[in-house]
Amino acid sequence: MFDIAQVHAGPSSDLLTPDNAVMLFVDHQPQMFFGTGSGDRAAIINSTVGLGKAARAFDVPAVLTTVAAESFSGPLLPQLAAVFPDQKPIDRTSMNAWEDEALVEAVRATGRKKIILSGLWTEVCLVLPALSALEQGYEVYVVSDASGGVTPAAHEHALQRMIAAGAVPVTWVQVLLELQRDWARTETYGAVMEIVKEHAGAYGLGVVYAQTVIGAHAAG
Repeated sequence: MFDIAQVHAGPSSDLLTPDNAVMLFVDHQPQMFFGTGSGDRAAIINSTVGLGKAARAFDVPAVLTTVAAESFSGPLLPQLAAVFPDQKPIDRTSMNAWEDEALVEAVRATGRKKIILSGLWTEVCLVLPALSALEQGYEVYVVSDASGGVTPAAHEHALQRMIAAGAVPVTWVQVLLELQRDWARTETYGAVMEIVKEHAGAYGLGVVYAQTVIGAHAAG
């Protein structure tokens, strides 16, 4: 019930923060990209790398996983692997990442309840772990533009299925800015601006313009 006496300046507990979230990257691999037809593959790669850099900038734990890397799908996306050079992906045989003990233990070990989930393909490699994690009490945030399906319909129907089960659809820039949330946070401001300039398209160009015309500390 609404109580106006309780109204105050403060964030919602639903918001993603560097302290309550873990990122799970599922099967961003060559063979999976070959079959992706729901959107521009270069754009999905760009969004995925931007999301990975957001995790690094805010020290959000990231779990990387592949499926059949040596026998079928190929290695992790090189641009994503470069963001986490000291981290070895967890390779699986199961299409449902949440049926792999090593992966679940890696997520569980972070102690985080909010999973920021992205991967290929949306209708298989995201739906299956998303539904499984939701059933076990996790909150799942699906990064739609860092994910892709075999067709536009497959991607969209998979998103609808996850949303119906309780998942929250987000975009990679939304995640980045939600983690920052205040331009006065100088410890991450510079890193966020660099990620935006490199990966956020017209928004990034706007930042370049603002910093050139207004000054180096123009807010995003």
